[in-house]
Amino acid sequence: MRIVDQSTPIDGHVEHACHLVKPGAAPVDDAYGLQAEHVVRVYVNGELTMNLTCSPDHIVELVVGRLFTEGMVAGIDEIDEVWLCEHSTRVMVFLRDRQLPAAPARERIVQDVGTCCTDNRTLSSLFLRDEKLPQVTPIPWNAEDVFALASVFERDTPMHRKTYGVHSCYLAQGAQVLYCCEDLGRHNAFDKVVGCALVDGVDLSRCTVFTSGRVPTDMAVKAIRARIPVMVSKAVPTDLAVQMAEEHGLTLLCSAHSDSFRIMNDPGE
Repeated sequence: MRIVDQSTPIDGHVEHACHLVKPGAAPVDDAYGLQAEHVVRVYVNGELTMNLTCSPDHIVELVVGRLFTEGMVAGIDEIDEVWLCEHSTRVMVFLRDRQLPAAPARERIVQDVGTCCTDNRTLSSLFLRDEKLPQVTPIPWNAEDVFALASVFERDTPMHRKTYGVHSCYLAQGAQVLYCCEDLGRHNAFDKVVGCALVDGVDLSRCTVFTSGRVPTDMAVKAIRARIPVMVSKAVPTDLAVQMAEEHGLTLLCSAHSDSFRIMNDPGE
């Protein structure tokens, strides 16, 4: 896969003057770090496929990870090139050996699907593959590694310290953190670390993903489709996400902190 990145760095936060109000006191001048909100239009083989509302970093990795976790590609070998423009507002993706359907069929496929974190839109499902979710191959894990990752997580991440307005996601092997990404949306942060791993050729089937966000079914699906065997969350899952983890062999650990966590599903038990 070729990456053509013509973008210039964008500051992920903006200092904003405000007034701080406390009980029984007059408002005082203050400053607050606001998280930057960025919009990217993604074209796949010339077709507008996604509008992504995200934090303005790791854009290529976000797009690659999103294509993979949404089932548009089965692996990075299907992507010929990813091109990112100077202002990080337009991404052109070129897939290998992918034919578009005829125009009438294309019109019927186009749809809008929103997410609950940001105003992300799947404008076109032209490139979605009609495939069943795979079974995840479980790997051994131990509580000490989970506690170690939770301790790293509690030390906070750079943009969250400045704005308190982002989700964080780590990808690790054992207790070793390979990637840490932040974003407005927990789905985006997840896709960014997956994209980092795909670009670098890391074996996701040996990894653990640690997210700051809650785990509904769409987050569980991302881990299962990526064949990541262990998913850890600082927050909580939904009942359907736990059911999905049970059905597909995903180890799901939630409410994870440096002193405790809950085993929601462990296929190795």
